[in-house]
Amino acid sequence: MKLSITLFFLCVSFCLHAATVDTVAVYSAVMKKTRKCVVVKPDTYHKKGRMFPVVYVLHGYGGDYSNWIKKVPEIKALCDLHQVIIVCPDGEVSSWYLDSPIDSTMQYETYIAKEVVQFIDARYKTIKKREARAITGLSMGGHGALLMAYNHADQFGACGSMSGVVDLGQTRVKYELSKRIGDTILHKENWKKVSVINRIESPPSDSLVIIIDCGIADIFITSNRKLHQKMLDLKIPHEYTERPGNHSWSYWGNSISYHLLFFRKFFNGRRE
Repeated sequence: MKLSITLFFLCVSFCLHAATVDTVAVYSAVMKKTRKCVVVKPDTYHKKGRMFPVVYVLHGYGGDYSNWIKKVPEIKALCDLHQVIIVCPDGEVSSWYLDSPIDSTMQYETYIAKEVVQFIDARYKTIKKREARAITGLSMGGHGALLMAYNHADQFGACGSMSGVVDLGQTRVKYELSKRIGDTILHKENWKKVSVINRIESPPSDSLVIIIDCGIADIFITSNRKLHQKMLDLKIPHEYTERPGNHSWSYWGNSISYHLLFFRKFFNGRRE
């Protein structure tokens, strides 16, 4: 009986001090619509005087804002372990996290890099500077995270990609990319401008801390190796890893642990 009571109170104590999850609606003035967003807060969130760094985690093609918390519920424990706020915004099925030059309802780069960041900073106990803000994602989200970090290095100090579709030119006839970027011939410059493998040729004024990984059996391993080599040639500092795995949630569920550890080290080293 005493053991049962003790276990009961231990469970209650754990629940009271575990990470909590909010689902919020974030209006976009630039797109004139509202999208949902998951916010995971660490167990110490309500302690007086505590402020937290933020990691934005993007879903892949065909997904939505709820993917990470549903597919990788362990992300709550990782939130507690690393003492960060994790934000999972919505990128619709195929926004590619771009400011589409041909569709005004698809301006997801501005939405996330500016509007969502402003929303989170206004409503949560965040450290409001680039040295305490990172962004990463899987597949479509991996490309989006790297592109947004390069285009908005004033907002993000660190970025990452898991199994990222880093060369859009290799997938131009798939995944509704032409709906976001335009015809590959008529809008050739658009394609060159928004593809990460080309974007890295022009470094941002603020330095970025970068982590990239991909499974050895992943369908995008070749383009990730190509990106890695190009970054070596351009002398762009980054951490690159290949591990066993394919384009799947079992791989990403493992990969997010490495990214969050990488970002925590960045936050600890740069935070004033």
